[in-house]
Amino acid sequence: MSWFYRQLIRPCLFTCNPEAIHDFTLRRLREVSRSRILCQAMASVLQPREVPIELFGLRFPNPVGLAAGMDKNGQALCAWEAMGFGFNEIGAVTWYPQAGNPAPRVFRVIPDEAIINRMGFNNAGAEALARELHRCRQSGRWPTHPIGINLGKSKVTPLREAVHDYVRSFQVLWSCADFFVVNVSSPNTPNLRELQDKQALNEILAALQEANAEQAKESANSKSGGEEISGSASKVNGQKPILVKVAPDLSWEALDQIVELIQPRRISGLVATNTTIARPASPLPACQKTYAETGGLSGRPLRQHSTEIIRHLYRQTRAQIPIIGVGGIFSADDAWEKITAGASLVQIYTGLVYEGPGLARSIVNGLRRQLASAGLNKISEAVGIQSQS
Repeated sequence: MSWFYRQLIRPCLFTCNPEAIHDFTLRRLREVSRSRILCQAMASVLQPREVPIELFGLRFPNPVGLAAGMDKNGQALCAWEAMGFGFNEIGAVTWYPQAGNPAPRVFRVIPDEAIINRMGFNNAGAEALARELHRCRQSGRWPTHPIGINLGKSKVTPLREAVHDYVRSFQVLWSCADFFVVNVSSPNTPNLRELQDKQALNEILAALQEANAEQAKESANSKSGGEEISGSASKVNGQKPILVKVAPDLSWEALDQIVELIQPRRISGLVATNTTIARPASPLPACQKTYAETGGLSGRPLRQHSTEIIRHLYRQTRAQIPIIGVGGIFSADDAWEKITAGASLVQIYTGLVYEGPGLARSIVNGLRRQLASAGLNKISEAVGIQSQS
């Protein structure tokens, strides 16, 4: 499947505008997602045997997830499950609908297997996403794997009002997801990364956890359980796990300040990492020209540094909090590197663009072989084994 995609399909796709191809693919996957027969057909080819892991009170059929940004409006949930993913992160979603930044805003760096994007949180808004997810549930086409939602700040919302913006999205979507990821690390919304400052992030997390407790209480008190549509909830007081996604451009000291918030703000996990504003050196003029574009860089050039950050966070947290590893994962070896550095789960995005729809299955099957080779039985046994001192 991967060879066929790389040699025959990808060259054709890469002659077209990146965003146009993304939108076309998502429309087709939405059609698949709405058909039980098509999902079953896709799953028969692409879904791997389970390599389960339990985290946040949730069961993941395998540790390979779809990263945020691919399906911002939750259009193809069942198709992603049929494609072999063990979980799916929707978004980023903002309170207000927004078109994002002007096009062109996605650029491929093919020799380096990288992508630069400056999309700018283009999405239909939190209320529209909630309606879409409720429609999906009512149709009986809801995936069995965990669903996360990535929360971003609306561009029109001033930084001083960011807390309210995040909380409103969280409240309207609370019943729709199994976990939430607070995104204060995208480089494509002006000044957003200032919210990674310890004091600013502390305020956001405090407000979200207050809303989390209120929503859980309302759900417990209602006869219908709050009309919750997610597959399963956190087992800690009925509250939803809240994770924080960090930028790869933070200093070690800044990362440590975020770690200091884990216990007081009950952060359930960290996602490492978002895209980077850094650029690798390249001798190729075409690559140099593309690297001059503003936006976040993802793909192979990010792999090593994201792994270093995972290792640092794993050690600084003393392995007490789950980490989702993201950045430059194109193979089972790349995923294994992240897991043994300290990630309990991994996510892919750019690798899917370059390697094709069989990537999740390939990685899961490869991880099963890695476990056998290491004499281990479960993914959890492999987490951080190369970072333990």
